[in-house]
Amino acid sequence: MTGQRDRWAELTGGQAGEEYARRFARLAESGQDVHGEAAFCDALLKPGSRVLDAGCGTGRIAIRLAELGHHCTGVDLDPSMLAVARRRAPGQDWLLGDLARLDALELKPGFDLVLAAGNVIPLLAPGTESAVIRQLAAALRPGGLLVTGMGLDAAHLPLPEPPVTIEEVDRWCSEAGLTLRRRCATWDGDPYHPDCGYAVSVHVRPAV
Repeated sequence: MTGQRDRWAELTGGQAGEEYARRFARLAESGQDVHGEAAFCDALLKPGSRVLDAGCGTGRIAIRLAELGHHCTGVDLDPSMLAVARRRAPGQDWLLGDLARLDALELKPGFDLVLAAGNVIPLLAPGTESAVIRQLAAALRPGGLLVTGMGLDAAHLPLPEPPVTIEEVDRWCSEAGLTLRRRCATWDGDPYHPDCGYAVSVHVRPAV
């Protein structure tokens, strides 16, 4: 643990798991597609790939990817979110841990894809962002992909202003040995432009 509260904990007090789950249940009941992130990642993967859902929350994405045939491990620092994930999919791997100290969990390396969706990067503890990117990059196999989704303005964040920029994320990824492969404006793959307010980025760890 870093000993510093992340922005998510500051917003929620670490007690948001059940309400977060109900929110997405309501969206699904209204007919909205709540599996866009999983579909986006599945299209990048071969069958039976290993996926690390970093900041997995209630497990919505990891559970869907497992249903699609992938082997998923979820990590989160919020026990209330993990409690929902464990109840919904008790047979999957759900780990309580700090993404800035991912190595302390002694995960088997070589993931095909590491996912940080749901504004994980902007909601990290201030000052830990580059360390988290390094940890996520280190979990990848050569040729593996880091997929991130993040708001770039207040309209796409649960914060009054963005704490990090997409340029900073690209720099941290580059310092961690990753190369930008693709960037979209949505999980549906809409074209990215600088004023779109949201970025879905695919970085690759080059093969050796």
